[in-house]
Amino acid sequence: MSVVSPVLDQIDANLDASLERLFALLRIQSISTDPAYAGQCRNAAQWLVDDLTSIGFEASVRDTSGHPMVVAHHDGPEGSPHVLFYGHYDVQPVDPLELWTDDPFAPSLKEVEPGRKVIFGRGASDDKGQLMLFVEACRAWKQVHGSLPCKITLLFEGEEESGSPSLKPFLEANADELKADFALVCDTGMWDRTTPSIDTSLRGLVGEEITIKAANRDLHSGMYGGAAANPIRILTKILGAVHDDTGRVTIPGFYDGVEETPSQIKQSWDALGQTVEGFLGPIGLSELSGEKGRSLLELVWARPTAEFNGINGGYTGKGFKTVIAAEASAKVSFRLVHKQDPDKIRAAFRKFVEERIPGDCSVEFLRHGGSPAIQLAYDSPVITKAKAALSDEWDKPAVLTGSGGSIPIVGDFRTFLGMESLLVGFALADDCIHSPNEKYDLNSFHKGQRSWARILAALTA
Repeated sequence: MSVVSPVLDQIDANLDASLERLFALLRIQSISTDPAYAGQCRNAAQWLVDDLTSIGFEASVRDTSGHPMVVAHHDGPEGSPHVLFYGHYDVQPVDPLELWTDDPFAPSLKEVEPGRKVIFGRGASDDKGQLMLFVEACRAWKQVHGSLPCKITLLFEGEEESGSPSLKPFLEANADELKADFALVCDTGMWDRTTPSIDTSLRGLVGEEITIKAANRDLHSGMYGGAAANPIRILTKILGAVHDDTGRVTIPGFYDGVEETPSQIKQSWDALGQTVEGFLGPIGLSELSGEKGRSLLELVWARPTAEFNGINGGYTGKGFKTVIAAEASAKVSFRLVHKQDPDKIRAAFRKFVEERIPGDCSVEFLRHGGSPAIQLAYDSPVITKAKAALSDEWDKPAVLTGSGGSIPIVGDFRTFLGMESLLVGFALADDCIHSPNEKYDLNSFHKGQRSWARILAALTA
């Protein structure tokens, strides 16, 4: 019998009790963005400390300038790896409350179709359910073997849903304590209900807001039209020049550091069977809009983008007003891949804009964050072992996927702690995270615990 087999049996026996523990955590209204819930955030942190202490971790609530962190340590066998597991205990606001079927902080288990039960409640998927999977896997290891297979540090954040303002200072101040061989990040999902996945890439992000100013006041378009600069026209002309007719970004140097995805990886993505119709159809679209000649998954996982997220200028109220606005603004975001440099992208965009501003007009820029992309080695030993462990647990082999979004903590771990991350989670696309009626499949909750137990065994074999 393998060392992990009795642990898996213990997880099965613990399922009902583990569900009750999750429900207890879900009842705590740890909404980080609303100061009215600061006490609840601290209650959630203390609940986790008490639970971790009960299974032998040295755990503590660590104060920050905002909501507290939870840090816990447990020794492992001599020479075993040291892993840092990250999750967050804070949750999104529940508005609009009237769209919830039940009280968002009164978790429940319901059968939504024959043989499929789901856990309803705010935080069930994002991220309390996910982080408790790992805690329950550790609990079962301790109950069976009296020890853990490796040295484990836990870091649970309380501000992920409000921008993580305290995280970077905390990582810098506690780098020596938190540094491990690699990090485990659970804030991700599965490819589908029966196919586990490992994210091997995360797109980076650059956010910019530009404001073009012309006349010193709004102008009558009959009196000044044709003679005075119109900042809306200037702005839209600039934005229209950002892409060419093939969908490529025209900003000089934009593609510096962009690499081609290996052909075998693209073939594995094609084998997943994602279609344009299946992806765009539910949102009422039917045609790809990005670079010509690229597949759907390549566009959302491995290619950079420039998108316009908001535009404002002139009169936008009801009715009509013949005015030439004094200024116009736009919010622009860039998703980055591979080795693109956020600072260089920002500088190149600003130069691109400045070169197109008339001499009697001006432009102002407002920075809205920036982070590099994360690209993990597809043949990493850690990924290879985790993939095999996941494939042993689920009905289908695990797949290596990418993420079109960003998880800044992964970059922070690399920057401040010098660690790469393994990104494994068991959320599903229909979990309604950040929305009313958030849920987490019971199957994800159960097999996710078993999966982490298998991964710990594989990483320490």
